[in-house]
Amino acid sequence: MKLAITVHFDGARACAAAVAFDAWDAPEASQTYVTSIAQVDKPARGEPDLRELHCVMQLLREHALAPELIVIDGFVHLDAEETPGSGLQLFHALAGRVPVIGVSKTSRPGLTAQFEVMREEEARPLTVTSAGVDIGAAKVRVRGMHGRKRVPTLLKLVARLAKGGE
Repeated sequence: MKLAITVHFDGARACAAAVAFDAWDAPEASQTYVTSIAQVDKPARGEPDLRELHCVMQLLREHALAPELIVIDGFVHLDAEETPGSGLQLFHALAGRVPVIGVSKTSRPGLTAQFEVMREEEARPLTVTSAGVDIGAAKVRVRGMHGRKRVPTLLKLVARLAKGGE
């Protein structure tokens, strides 16, 4: 089972959501999971922001999930020099046993065209970063995800779940 995961923050509260899928071109989730977190404290000044990591780990524990791969809404690396992003924090928290693919609708200055995936003509590309899986393979998988629009169907679904839309 693969999981697409995102976290939505609303003040001090958070909601972590995941959708499970088996095939990259799956049009719908085989299962959905939601975890509400009542209080998420901001990091102390100068400390790394690990709020998203803590929420994802709570979701995985609460639902006893052991995915073969995780797709996150965000960055695994913040630049081509592999500066750690939230996805790399997750990869390390899972002892490097679960590959993580980060998909973002925005780009970052240090991420060149080699990290871009075009899913729809005349639309802006998605930015893809990864840990535990080759970037080329990660891009092929994201490009092959279901959905005719720029953002894959399952990534739209998990975002709605995290925001409380379903």
